[in-house]
Amino acid sequence: MGHALAELSQNAGTPAEVFRAFLRLGLTSFGGPIAHLGYFRAEFVERRRWLDERSFADIVGLCQFLPGPASSQTGFALGLMRAGPAGALAAWAGFTLPSAVLMVLFAYGAPHLDATRWGAGLLHGLKLVAVAVVAQAVWGMARTLAPDRQRASIAVAAVALALFAPSSLGQVAAIALGALLGLCFCREGAGAVPEPLRMPVSARAGAALLALFAVLLALAFTPAGGFAGLAAAIYRSGALVFGGGHVVLPLLRDAVVRPGFVGEAAFLSGYGAAQAVPGPLFTFAAFLGATAAGVAGAVLALAAIFLPGLLLLTGTLPFWDRLRGHPRMQAALRGVNGAVVGLLGAALYDPVWTGSVRTAADFTIALAAFVLLAAWKAAPVLVVGAAALLGTLLGAAA
Repeated sequence: MGHALAELSQNAGTPAEVFRAFLRLGLTSFGGPIAHLGYFRAEFVERRRWLDERSFADIVGLCQFLPGPASSQTGFALGLMRAGPAGALAAWAGFTLPSAVLMVLFAYGAPHLDATRWGAGLLHGLKLVAVAVVAQAVWGMARTLAPDRQRASIAVAAVALALFAPSSLGQVAAIALGALLGLCFCREGAGAVPEPLRMPVSARAGAALLALFAVLLALAFTPAGGFAGLAAAIYRSGALVFGGGHVVLPLLRDAVVRPGFVGEAAFLSGYGAAQAVPGPLFTFAAFLGATAAGVAGAVLALAAIFLPGLLLLTGTLPFWDRLRGHPRMQAALRGVNGAVVGLLGAALYDPVWTGSVRTAADFTIALAAFVLLAAWKAAPVLVVGAAALLGTLLGAAA
């Protein structure tokens, strides 16, 4: 125990350090949740070395399996590991607030970026750099997490399942299949003690947080109007969505359009605006809250959409850290890690590649961005800026 505490103190950071790191990502991480995981891996596994590849994959696997926004949950866990509860909040704030502020501005009539040629070109350039970021993440994680034929085969199976069952259920099924195949075929090497996740959350605190999640979810199904009704509707959406990102949109539509909090036209325009900002797509809730009830509504909706996933994650982590040390669980996690690589590979194809690469120029920009990241080890923020500039120039010339 003393050695573990000493190691924790040596590796601990500060909330300010965590906030600065995640703020930069919150300002530059375009491309959706899968691209966000690529940015996180490049920043915190490769560059800052806050944790190793295996620990990162274990956290990603857990967040993919739980309801809620997987990329935001992963960032929250990284902040928690680095600087405790204050670090977790700093990570969430740094990564979330830039896009939340932009979404509130959209709600108050800020012009959409895709209304002009240069704006549409800018957005397209950002999509192309997301191709490079995800490709680098798949390449790097495959070499570490699927280096043998068993885990490589699990990754291929996960790709097929995710592509032919393109839903949150397909993602959960791929993770579950990876765990099952890992138990059967990946027992060799299981038993080695993994690096502890250094989670400053006790089992008692975790159980209390899980109980709070359940109580709030029960209350969210209680009929209510006004602010309480809006918060309850959005909390239900955040608590019941698997896969995050675009998957939450139909739930939010039922939660806010049907009761009359937001009109259909406003909902669709906000959805379009959500594609134009960095950071998590869940900040779309800030637009809905601002449209329904001003800035106070935006704050309420933002807290309600993220709270269930963060409660569930934080409550699960202390038990997850214990379970991952057992040999059978390690074998299952080997399979899960292979499945995570497969899910990233499937997302690289659809929607990242299919939604971005349309011409030879697009392919060239994406390939150049990949080479800059993988071979030249260029800072992601510089690559994002270069791709955005090229996209803007091509859009203006079109």
